[in-house]
Amino acid sequence: MTLKDKLVAQKIYLFLAALFITSLVVCNLIFQKFFYWHPIDVEIFGEKLFEISVGILPYPITFLITDLISEIYGKKRANQVVIAGLFASIFSLLIILVADYVPATSWSKIQDSTYHSVFGNSAIAVFASMLTYLFAQFIDIRVYHFWKRLTKGKQLWLRNNFSTWFSQLVDTLTILILLCSFDIIAWERFSGLLISGFLFKVLVAALDTPFLYLGVYIFRKRFNLKINEEIELI
Repeated sequence: MTLKDKLVAQKIYLFLAALFITSLVVCNLIFQKFFYWHPIDVEIFGEKLFEISVGILPYPITFLITDLISEIYGKKRANQVVIAGLFASIFSLLIILVADYVPATSWSKIQDSTYHSVFGNSAIAVFASMLTYLFAQFIDIRVYHFWKRLTKGKQLWLRNNFSTWFSQLVDTLTILILLCSFDIIAWERFSGLLISGFLFKVLVAALDTPFLYLGVYIFRKRFNLKINEEIELI
């Protein structure tokens, strides 16, 4: 690979990392709004299926990106993006806490009570998400590379879905336990939200598989990569 190609690959990696970090931070800020996605009208444990937080919408993007980076740039670069996302989450948490602490002026359109009701729980959410996200993402990367070694770089759909399903189950279970423990979500909603959240993530993981194939195809064609070959950045 030429130096020019490596510079192009470096720029693409930075854009993917930026998209990953943005998706992660945003889902921590918007999680308190819940919506009902109703392709079918089914109730599980008293909760409607797919009655879920809007914070879940950008979250699957993070797993798609880490799978793409794992496939093209390798395990080390995927881990670096995860650590950068953790740092961004901590930094956003500090900003939220400071902004919540300083008093609003009398003419401010957003008063302290309104701001706190929207962002006050974000500190807990970011803390809970940091713990679960870090654990789930590292699991995702390790399971992904386990299947990649086992299949010798073939059967991309297998490692994409298996790694995401397992890591998302861990993520959904852990974060709900933490949010219920902090009384942000009532315990009676735990079972319904767990099943709805996990099934939604499984569905999204299946739907994003073609996009992963497309991304891998574009990378391999642009940089003349063989199956199982990874780009070594400068």
